[in-house]
Amino acid sequence: MTTLRRLCGLAVIAWAGVTASMASLADPQVLRYPATQDPAQPLEIHGALDSDLMAPLLADFQARHPEIELVYHNLTTLALYRRFMSADATSADVVMSSAMPWQYQLANRGQAQSLDTAEARAWPQAFRWRHELFGFTFEPVVIVYRRDALEGVTRPDSHEALLSLLTNERQRLKGRVVTYDPWRSGAGYTYATEDAHMSPRYWELVAALGGVEAALADTTGEMLDGLADGRYAVGYNLLGSYARDFVADHPQLEMVIPSDYALVTQRLVLIPKHAPHPEAAKRFVAYLLSRQGQQAIRDKTPLGAVHTALEGEGTARDLRKTLGDAIHPIAIDPSLLATLDTLKRHSLLERWQREYTRLSDSGP
Repeated sequence: MTTLRRLCGLAVIAWAGVTASMASLADPQVLRYPATQDPAQPLEIHGALDSDLMAPLLADFQARHPEIELVYHNLTTLALYRRFMSADATSADVVMSSAMPWQYQLANRGQAQSLDTAEARAWPQAFRWRHELFGFTFEPVVIVYRRDALEGVTRPDSHEALLSLLTNERQRLKGRVVTYDPWRSGAGYTYATEDAHMSPRYWELVAALGGVEAALADTTGEMLDGLADGRYAVGYNLLGSYARDFVADHPQLEMVIPSDYALVTQRLVLIPKHAPHPEAAKRFVAYLLSRQGQQAIRDKTPLGAVHTALEGEGTARDLRKTLGDAIHPIAIDPSLLATLDTLKRHSLLERWQREYTRLSDSGP
């Protein structure tokens, strides 16, 4: 996140009169915004979205609804799903995650309430499932590399170019490439299934990643930190919403949206069927889908606004205008469930492991 955006986010929080509780200070994964107007109405949100990106949206929402007392829990994608399936599920009023198959599965199993608001009815069909599950961000999956590490070679601005780079510069890049671990990361597994569907040469790319002994990470933040400190020269399949501002603050890094095809993921939000405070939850989700909420997403975060009336950097309209048919949003439809089939999941992961180790010096 750029310094200017951080300052803007802090100004919004101060303007809204929000102060973090001592619990929030002790645990940066929990944000608390006490109500500033009585009677207070509780709202608990569980999300897989970094707190510094979520904070401006929470502050903007509470400025519009000062009677709402907000608590936000930041979790990893799989921890979020497991927590929902445990006894703790009863505490969540809103659940949001970029692990699209798991969110779709919850809604498909009848775990989500229907939202009947003007914003929900007007939301584009391609970015929702019925009126129970909504994609409210537009986040391309990108490649990030260090300029100084790739001097004299063609930059990896497509999947084909990346495959060529890994093949031709194997010794130079050994141990200096990083990508998601699809075994441990829900997002990484989702990208692997989509890549395998989109590219007939995907398995060659996985083998080439193994050939350079690519490091396997759990989060985009982990990959970006390694790129910034020079441990890695190239990062593959990073979440562009996290990478955009980070790269802006680190001029030695370059972010590219692949020109041959660019996966786009979305944060999917739902209201659990047994949400303790459904009315407050409906207000929050309606806010995320409203023009005002989407403007906050565009102006105060790098998450990318979906709203069809909005233009500007990172919006769905802007990316479609720039990249055209190369943009490939992951569909919110039953195909997501196929990726969670136990046999298919094991089959894909086992093949991924075979290909990854095929060219390694130590063998499978």
